[in-house]
Amino acid sequence: MFPRSDLAVTHWVLRSMRKLFLVFSLLLSQAAHLEGRKDSQFIWKTGPWGRCAGDCGPGGAQSRAVWCFHIEGWTSPMSNCDESTRPPRERSCFRVCDWHSDLFQWEVSDWHRCLLAPGAQGEPRPRASECVTAQHGLQHRTVRCLQKINRTMVANEICEHFAPLPPTEQACLIPCPRDCVVSEFSPWSTCREGCGKRLQHRTRVAIAPPLYGGLQCPNLTESRACEAPVSCPLGKEEYSFSLKVGPWSKCRLPHLKEVNLSGRNVQDFSSDSNEQVTLTHQSYKAHHHSQPGGVEIGFQTRQVWCTRSDGRNALLSLCMQDSFPLTVQPCVMPKDCETSEWSPWSPCSKTCRSGSLSPGVRSRSRNVKHIAIGGGQECPELLEKETCIAEAELLQPCPRYSWRTSEWKECQVSLLLEQQDPLWHDTGPVCGGGIQTREVYCAQSLPAAASSRAKEVSRPVESTLCLGPAPSASQLCNVPCSMACIVSSWSSWGPCVHDNCHDPQGKKGFRMRQRHVLMESTGPTGHCPHLVESVPCEDPMCYRWLASEGICIPDHGKCGLGHRILKAVCQNERGEEVSGSLCPVPPPPERMACDIPCRMDCVVSEWTVWSSCSQSCSNKNADGKQSRSRSLLALAGEGGKPCPSSQELQEYRLCNDHSCTQLYWETSAWGPCSENTLVTAFNVTIGWNGEATCGVGIQTRRVFCIKSHVGQVMTKRCPESTRPETVRPCFLPCKKDCLVTAFSEWTPCPHLCQPGNTTIKQSRYRIIIQEAANGGQECPDTLFEERDCEDISLCPTYRWKLQKWSPCILVPESVRQGRTGTSEACGKGLQTRAVSCISDDNQSAEMTECLKQMNGMPPLVQECTIPCREDCTFTPWSKFTPCSKNCEATQIRRRQLTGKSRKREKCQDAALYPLVEMEPCPCDAFMSHPYGNWSACILPESNRDPQRGGLWVQGAGKECGKGVRFRAIACSDKNGRPVDPSFCNSSGYVQEECVIPCPFDCKLSDWSSWGSCSSSCGIGVRIRSKWLKEKPYSGGRPCPKLDLKNQVHEAVPCYSECNQYSWVVEHWSPCQINNELRSPRCGRGTQSRRIRCVSTADSEGGTVDRNLCNQDDAPPETQACSLLCPSECVMSEWGTWSKCPQSCDPHATQRRSRHLLRPSLNSRTCGEDSQVRPCLLNENCFQFQYNLTEWSTCQLSENASCGQGVRTRLLSCVRSDGKPVGMDHCEQRNLEKPQRMSIPCLVECVANCQLSGWSAWTECSQTCGQGGRMSRTRFIIMPTQGEGRQCPTELTQQKPCPVMPCYSWVLGNWSACKLEGGDCGEGVQVRSFSCVVHNGSLSHTAVHVGDALCGEVPFQEGILKQLCSVPCPGDCHITPWSEWSKCELTCIDGRSLETTGRQSRSRTFIVQSFENQDSCPQQVLETRPCAGGKCYHYTWKASLWNNNERTVWCQRSDGLNVTADKTKYSINMPSQEPKKASYSTVARSLHTGEHCVGTVDLLDAWCETIRQGGVCGCEKGYTEIMRSSGFLDYCMKVPGSEDKKADVKNLPGKNRPVNSKIHDIFKGWSLQPLDPDGRVKIWVYGVSGGSFLMMIFLVFTSYLVCKKPKPHQSTPRHQKPLTLAYDGDLDM
Repeated sequence: MFPRSDLAVTHWVLRSMRKLFLVFSLLLSQAAHLEGRKDSQFIWKTGPWGRCAGDCGPGGAQSRAVWCFHIEGWTSPMSNCDESTRPPRERSCFRVCDWHSDLFQWEVSDWHRCLLAPGAQGEPRPRASECVTAQHGLQHRTVRCLQKINRTMVANEICEHFAPLPPTEQACLIPCPRDCVVSEFSPWSTCREGCGKRLQHRTRVAIAPPLYGGLQCPNLTESRACEAPVSCPLGKEEYSFSLKVGPWSKCRLPHLKEVNLSGRNVQDFSSDSNEQVTLTHQSYKAHHHSQPGGVEIGFQTRQVWCTRSDGRNALLSLCMQDSFPLTVQPCVMPKDCETSEWSPWSPCSKTCRSGSLSPGVRSRSRNVKHIAIGGGQECPELLEKETCIAEAELLQPCPRYSWRTSEWKECQVSLLLEQQDPLWHDTGPVCGGGIQTREVYCAQSLPAAASSRAKEVSRPVESTLCLGPAPSASQLCNVPCSMACIVSSWSSWGPCVHDNCHDPQGKKGFRMRQRHVLMESTGPTGHCPHLVESVPCEDPMCYRWLASEGICIPDHGKCGLGHRILKAVCQNERGEEVSGSLCPVPPPPERMACDIPCRMDCVVSEWTVWSSCSQSCSNKNADGKQSRSRSLLALAGEGGKPCPSSQELQEYRLCNDHSCTQLYWETSAWGPCSENTLVTAFNVTIGWNGEATCGVGIQTRRVFCIKSHVGQVMTKRCPESTRPETVRPCFLPCKKDCLVTAFSEWTPCPHLCQPGNTTIKQSRYRIIIQEAANGGQECPDTLFEERDCEDISLCPTYRWKLQKWSPCILVPESVRQGRTGTSEACGKGLQTRAVSCISDDNQSAEMTECLKQMNGMPPLVQECTIPCREDCTFTPWSKFTPCSKNCEATQIRRRQLTGKSRKREKCQDAALYPLVEMEPCPCDAFMSHPYGNWSACILPESNRDPQRGGLWVQGAGKECGKGVRFRAIACSDKNGRPVDPSFCNSSGYVQEECVIPCPFDCKLSDWSSWGSCSSSCGIGVRIRSKWLKEKPYSGGRPCPKLDLKNQVHEAVPCYSECNQYSWVVEHWSPCQINNELRSPRCGRGTQSRRIRCVSTADSEGGTVDRNLCNQDDAPPETQACSLLCPSECVMSEWGTWSKCPQSCDPHATQRRSRHLLRPSLNSRTCGEDSQVRPCLLNENCFQFQYNLTEWSTCQLSENASCGQGVRTRLLSCVRSDGKPVGMDHCEQRNLEKPQRMSIPCLVECVANCQLSGWSAWTECSQTCGQGGRMSRTRFIIMPTQGEGRQCPTELTQQKPCPVMPCYSWVLGNWSACKLEGGDCGEGVQVRSFSCVVHNGSLSHTAVHVGDALCGEVPFQEGILKQLCSVPCPGDCHITPWSEWSKCELTCIDGRSLETTGRQSRSRTFIVQSFENQDSCPQQVLETRPCAGGKCYHYTWKASLWNNNERTVWCQRSDGLNVTADKTKYSINMPSQEPKKASYSTVARSLHTGEHCVGTVDLLDAWCETIRQGGVCGCEKGYTEIMRSSGFLDYCMKVPGSEDKKADVKNLPGKNRPVNSKIHDIFKGWSLQPLDPDGRVKIWVYGVSGGSFLMMIFLVFTSYLVCKKPKPHQSTPRHQKPLTLAYDGDLDM
C-alpha cells in the first residue's frame, strides 16, 4: 500500500500530464489544420489584359500581371500558390488597325417582340383591368461583330475599336389586352316552309384577332327555332333523303379472309331500320399486282348510306338512283422514298489555324434508290452539312495575304497634255507634270525570316484574298524641265597678260573679259554659255607700274621750270598692289620736268583723262582711238609765253588694237557615269547576287577651243589657264536587274466533268515589279502562259429507260363482286411501267444521276379505262390534216364510233363525245413593238494603250461623241402570244444613234513673247499675256480669272545692267567769249561739246538711240567758261572731293583743293585754295545696298504645263536716294550678298478624272419577261485634280434586256366537290394545270401554249387533288372562309406602334338540326400580316330615346358596326323581371384596350324595376350621372370606394320625370336643381347665398352714393376706420 502523501503526489502528476497531453494534442491538430489550409489561404489574382500588340490582324498578343494573394489581402511569394491553377499570362488576340474599319461592321438584328417588363422584386404585375393605355415592356435585339467578306462572327472588341456597341435593349410599350373584335350578325336565315321543327341561323365574322392576352372570339353563329312551328300529323313528317358517301379508305391489298364470301347476307349497319340488303359475293383467289419497279396496285373502298333531312339514317332503298356510286377502286399502294446510306463525312473545310473563331463546314450526301409513290413519304434531304472544328494544334497557321506593288513606271507627261489639248501631238521632249502608274497585286505575306532568305518575290494570288483597301495604282508625277542659266553682260577687256603669270613664257599673251552667272541652270540638260573670252596680244605683262603725279614745284623762284614728284605702285593684272620687285626693271623715274607759268605767261589746264576707246577691237576698217585735251585758262600778256596752238591742246593714241575675233572654250555635255576601277575598288556595295552594284565613278566631257565667227580651232590657241575641267567624280547608278514575281498558280481546271468536247485552258501570269536599268539583267519575254487542261473527264449523259405500260389493272374480281355485285371487268383501272436510269452506253446508273440531268422522273402509274358494255367506244384519233401557208388556216383530226356504240343514242351526242377536233395552224407571221424606255447613250469601248499604263481618262474619246442607245422589243405571233425576239429581230433591240456632247475646255491663246524690261537700269518688270479664244461649255474646264479685255497676264521681274548703254562725251570746244569786240579777248563765255549714247556690247561703239541711256545721267552739252585776262590771278581747277565715310556721318566733312597757277599783276589775293563741306546723306554722300525683289510666281518651262518649276528673285544695287546704280558700287563695298536667287516650286497639275474601263455586261436581272436590265460598272482610278473635269456621276450603265417569253405552269380553279354518284358526303376536288406564256406577269393576258414549253411539272399530287365534303340536309357543316378584313395597326392614342398590320378572316359552323349540334366542328380564325394598315378607334353610338328606350351599339371609326347586336336599353320596365342591361363581349373590345367611351360601368350595371314605379339609382360607392330628361345615364365609381360593380338599384321615386319633347330639346345642357330622389342639390344653396350677399352689397353701395356729404371734421383717435366687413350691426 502507498502512503497517502504519495498517492496525492501521484494523483497531481497524473493530472498535470493529462493537461499537457491535451495541450499537445491541440497544438498538433492546429498545426495539421493550418498545414491543410495552406493551399486554401493563398489564391491567384490577375490584372487586366493589356493592349493588343504586334502585327495587324490575328497575329497580336496581349499580356497581364499575375499575383499570389493571401486571402486577407496581402501579396505573397508565387511558391505559396498552387502552380497547377496558375492563370495564363499571355494570350493571342486580334490587333485592330485603322484600315480594319472597312473589313468589320456591326450587324444589328430587328428588335424582338416587346415583352412585359418584370416588376421590382416582390412587386406584382399590374392586372390587365388596371391598364389605361399601354404597359411598359422591354425588347431586345442581337448585336454581333461580323467580318464583311465572309459574314463570320468575330469578337466584339474589334468593332468596338471603331464604333461603340449599339444598344441591345430598349423600352417599349405593350398595348393593353385587346379582345377579339367581330362584326354584326347577319340577318336570320329564312325558315323553310312545311311542318315540323325548323331552324334558322345567323352568322358574323371576325374583324380583329385577340391581342396581348385579350378574350377569345365569341361564337360566330347563332341558331334558333323558327317561330310558330306547324306540327306534322303523326307519320306524315316531311323528310328528304340523300345518298351520302363516305371517305375512301386507305389503299390496301386483298386479304385471305375475303375469300369465299359468296352466299352470305351482310346487314346494312348504316341504316337505323332493320331492313337487310343482300350482296352476293363470288369467291376469288386472293392476289395482288406487283410490277417491276416496286409499284403495287391495291384497292380502296368507301361506305354509302342513306341519310334523312333530320340527320337520321334511312334505308338505302329510299335513296336508290339509276347509277349506284362507286364503292371500290384500284389504287397505288403508298411507298416511301428510299435512299442509300449516308456517305462518309467530307474533310473539314477549315484546314488551317487563324485568328478567326469561325468553324469550318463538312458535308455528306446520299442517293435516291426509289422515289415516293402513292402518297408515300417524300424524299428527305440528300445533302447534310454541319460545322466542324479541328484541333488547333494539329493545323498549320493560315497564310496571310497583303497588297504588293511594283515600282512606279515612267512618268508620262503626254497624258496631261492631251487632256488640255486633244489635238496635241508629240513634237519633241516634254517635261512638267504627268501621270505614272504601277501594278497592284495580292501576294502571300511571308514571315520576316523567310522573306529575307527568299530570292524570288511572292507569287500573285487572287485579289479577293487581300483585305483592306488596295494601294493607289496611279499618281501625279513630274519630269524635270531644263532651263539655261542667265549671265550678265561682258566686262571691259583686261590688260595683256601672260597665260600663266606664275610661269610666264613667250612674248604673246591674252587680253580677257568676263561675265558672271546671274541665275544657275536647272534640269538635266540645262547649261551655261562660256563665261570667259580672250584675244591674243603682244608684249604681255602680268605686273605694271602705276604712277601718280604730284604738283609742279618750281626749281628757281616762283615760276618757270620745275618738276613733279612721281609716286609709282606695282599692280598685278587684277589691279591689286604687289611688291615692286615683281614689276619690270627699271621702275618709272621719281621726278618729271614741268613748267609753272609766270605773271604774263599763257596758262593751260592739265590734260584730261584719256577718253574711252572708240572701238572694243580693231578690224580692217578702223582702229580704236583714245583722246585727251587741255584748255586755255588765261591769255598771255606782253612779253609772256604765248598760248599753244589748238592742235597742241589735243592728243590722240591707239587703243584696243587686238583682233575682233575672240577665243573661248566650249564644252560638250557630261557623259554617263562610268566605273573607275581605281576608285570603286575602295568604295563598293555588294548585293545579294555578289555583283558590284553601286560606288563612285567618273564623268568626262570634251573641251573645244572656239574662235568666234570661225569655229573650232587648235586648243593651244586658247589660254590654258581658263580651260574647263574634263573629268569629275560622280556616283555610279546602281545596277537594277529586272524583278518579276514568280508565276501565279495555274488557274484550276474543273474538278467536275465537262459536257461535250469542250477544250478548257488554264493559265498563269507574272508581274514585272522592277524594270531593268543601268545595265542590269533584262526582263523575260514571257509574262503569260497558257496550256490545255489535262485529264478532263466528259460528263456521262443519263436518260430514263421506259418499259411498256402494263395491261390495265382493275379491282380484283372477288372484291369487285363483293362490293358492286357485278362481274364485268370494266371501268377505271391503273397501269404501271418500270422506269430505270441508264447511261449513254446503256449501263445502269443511280436514279439520282437521272434526276439531276432530266429534272424529274416520268410517271410510273397512269389511269386507264376498260370500256364496259354500255360505254361508248371510238377508233383512235387520226393525224391532223396538213396545214397550208395561210395563217388563217386550220387543221382537223377525226375519230369514229365502233361496235354497238354507233347505235347508242347517248354516243351520238357530239357535245359529250366529239368526233372532230380542230385547231389553228402554226403561223410564221410575227409582230414586234418596242417596250420600255430608251437606254442611256452607250459609247463604243475604247482600247487600253499599254504604253500609257492601261489608263482610261475621262473625256479621252469615250465619254462623248457618237454612240448607240437601245430599246427592247417584244415579239409576238398573230395570236398575241409572246415569242422569242429572234423571230422579229436578230438582236432583240431597236437601235438608234445618239450623241453625248463633248466637254470643251476654256481655250486660251499661247503665251505672247515676253515684253522688254520696263527699266533700262536695275530691276523692272516683263509682261506676257494670253487672250481668250473660246469659252468652255458642256462641263469643260473653267477659264482663269480674266481682265476686262478677256486677257490673263503674267509678270516677272527683270534686271537690266546699268552699263549696257552709256554716254560718250567729246572734248569741250574752246571757250567762246561773249563779247568778241573786247580786246584782249578775255572774260566770260561759253563752250560746248558733243555727247552720244552708245551700246557697251557693240565692239565698234556705234551710236544708238539717246533714249536708251539714262536721261538723268546725261552730261551737259554746254557750260559757262571764262578766259582770264593777262593781269588776272589764275587758279587751277578744283580737285575731286575727298570721300565721305560710308556711314555718311553729318559731323564728317569732305574737302577739295586747288593751287595757284599764275599770280595777278596787282598783287591782289586770289580765290580760296580749299573748300570744306559736311557729308550730307543723299546730297554729297550716298549709301548703297542690295535690293531684292519678291519671289516671282512659279515659272515653268515652255514645254511644261504643270509640275516642277522655279521661283526667282533678282538682285540690284540701289543708291540711298533710290536711284539704281551699277552692281560694282555694291560689290566694291563688300556688302553681304544673298545666297539663293532661285528656289524650286510646284504648279499643281490639273488632271481630269481617270476611270477604269467598263466591265462586261452582267446577266439579265430577269430570265424572261419585261423589265429586265443588264448593267456594267466602272470605278475611279484617280480622282479629279485641281480644276480638271469632274468624275461622271454615272459609274453604272444599264440597258434593257431582250424581252424573252416566260413559260409558267398555272393552276386552275378547284372544281366542284365530286362525289362520284352521291348526293352529299365526302368527295374530291381537283384542279388542272396548264402551260401559259406571258411577259413576266401572270395576268389575264397569259395565253395557253403547249406543255412541252414549260418543262418539268413542279406540282405534286397533293396540290392537284384535295378532299372536300358536301353537307347533307341536317348535317352541321362549316361555312366558307369570310373575306379578309381591312388591314389594321396596333395604335395608342392614334399613333401606330408598328409598321406591319394584320387582317383576319374566319369560318364558323351552321347547325341544321339540334340533334347533330354536338358533332359541329370548331370555328376557325386566321390572321396574316399586311401592309398599308390604318389606326381605328371605337365609339359608342346610341339612338334617341323613345318611350324610355334607345338602341346602343359600338362602331369603328370607318363606320363599321362591331357590336353583336343593337341592344335596346330600357330604364323603366313595368311588369317585367329584373334584367341586366348587358352588351356583348365584343362591344368591349377596343383597339386601345379601353371600352367604348361612356360605357365603363354601364356594362356592369343592374337596374331593378318596381312594379309600382320607381327610379333607378346606384349602389353605395357610386354616384349617379343623369340625363337632361331626368333618367339615369350611368354610374361612376367614387374614388376610394370599394371595388364593386356599379349596381343600379330602384329607389322610391318622389318626383317621377315626365317624358316630354322639351327634354330632348335641352338635352345635354339643362340644369337640374333636384336630385333623382327629390332633394335640393348643394349648388342651389350656394347660388342662393351668393345672390343674397350681392343684393346687400348693391343696397349698401346705393346708400353711400346718395347720402349727402357731412362737414369735414377730424377723426377721434379712439374711432376705428370704416371697413366693408359686416359685423351684424344694422346701425353701423
